[in-house]
Amino acid sequence: MNSTSESHQQMLSRHFGITPAANQFVVALAGNPNVGKSTVFNALTGLRQHTGNWPGKTVDNAQGTFTYQDQSFLLVDLPGTYSILAHSVEEQVARDFICFGRPDVTLVVLDATCLERNLNLALQVMEITPNIVVCVNLMDEARKKNIQVDIKALEQELGVPVVATAARSHEGLEELQAVLYQVAKRNLQPRPKRLVYSPEVEAAVEQLLPKINRLIDHKLDPRWVALRLLDGDQNFIDTISVHLELNPLQITKEAAV
Repeated sequence: MNSTSESHQQMLSRHFGITPAANQFVVALAGNPNVGKSTVFNALTGLRQHTGNWPGKTVDNAQGTFTYQDQSFLLVDLPGTYSILAHSVEEQVARDFICFGRPDVTLVVLDATCLERNLNLALQVMEITPNIVVCVNLMDEARKKNIQVDIKALEQELGVPVVATAARSHEGLEELQAVLYQVAKRNLQPRPKRLVYSPEVEAAVEQLLPKINRLIDHKLDPRWVALRLLDGDQNFIDTISVHLELNPLQITKEAAV
């Protein structure tokens, strides 16, 4: 995949107030509050960053750049959130950028000392995009608490690249940059494990998929869209209408199972 195209640039600028250079890869940075996400952001971008607000929202929008192997990256720090099922403005911002902003890579930061709480967000992102890298941060804190994290086992279980870091001391950051580079270039292709729901939900999803594919024309993951429509998420229906220039009534009608 090439770095940001002109049409993608225009879309990012119009909807998200983000203007990457034509040769930049865009990386979305997601994570729960207090996982060291801002530390990862600062360690990667240094002083090459600026802040503002997301268009139409009173939510901070932090962006920064870094270079690896002569390739420029624009890192977009999404609001800290526990979920992207959009129950708050912060969650809506994170969801919309990952879903409609189509970043080249989504980097999800987890806290090594409480993976069981953080993994929920990673699993949700895995349903939206396969282009995901998981960063298990605060490994230094985990060692202090005698917590051991089997990174390779976690990688195999999730089906996506996992990198261990302690961002405060820059531990693991070079490996993290290398993995982001490989995924952005599509030299490394994650294969996220698919979550399986109850037979009733899976049957409803299968029934919806042909209709959804006609509507979205593979611009989004159709299975994830089907699941959100089954939730009856009107906010999502309105948002998808804006970004894909569809009639919300048409979406609701097609989604009727």
